[in-house]
Amino acid sequence: MAFQENETVFIEDESGKRYWLKVRYGMVKVQSLGAIDGNRLKDLDDGDSFTVVGREYVVFRPGIMELMTSLDRGAQVITAKDAATILMHCDVKCGDNVLEVGAGSGGLTTALLHAVAPDGHVHTLELKEENAIRAGKNAARTGLDTYWSYSIGDARTMEPPEGPFDVLTMDMPDPWLAIDNLSPVLRSGGRVCAYVPNANQVESIFNALKERGYCDVHALENLQRGIEVHPGGVRPAFDMLGHSGYMVFARKRNIGKD
Repeated sequence: MAFQENETVFIEDESGKRYWLKVRYGMVKVQSLGAIDGNRLKDLDDGDSFTVVGREYVVFRPGIMELMTSLDRGAQVITAKDAATILMHCDVKCGDNVLEVGAGSGGLTTALLHAVAPDGHVHTLELKEENAIRAGKNAARTGLDTYWSYSIGDARTMEPPEGPFDVLTMDMPDPWLAIDNLSPVLRSGGRVCAYVPNANQVESIFNALKERGYCDVHALENLQRGIEVHPGGVRPAFDMLGHSGYMVFARKRNIGKD
């Protein structure tokens, strides 16, 4: 399908450098590249190429991976490797209602929206209005912000939105202090993920979930290393995306039925 006006795309040069733009028919200013004639994109489709001042560019629709790695960043983001693990362990799927604590820059929000749309919804509790605004702008780039809402407040004490929610994710320093407040709006059988940077935080939320009768409580982290491929040789990259955060998962049981 040909690109439509106002659609977010990126163009990539021969070196792999990307330039982001919204499709418009007319002159379009592209950061670090200058102005290009948007009419050149008419009738082009995903993966087509065109030339600008003698240089060839390929134009692509972004996938969730590209969107997450090109966010307007303020607060630290949950990386794609961790977001993918959260989606799988929490079984996030189309039609789910997700309660997210801590928008940050909207990295996990973007992944959640991509998974639940078009029949589900993500509601974010955020302590800082500036983070929510940035996350909203990043969500708007995906075209999925229709399925997103937010509230400003302290997840440990504020009145949570009306449930039931299928999934609860918490990206906050002390999720064990919010679990009692938020657990009532998580449906029986619903899944929890707490994302924390330090081992002592893992212990605190792990024990809090166990003490409250949650099942399948487990913790993990992801280590990811790239592979360098060159003519005549292949080796692991010297730099690797190592520790970014710990993830603690659990599933809510119906305490009223033994």
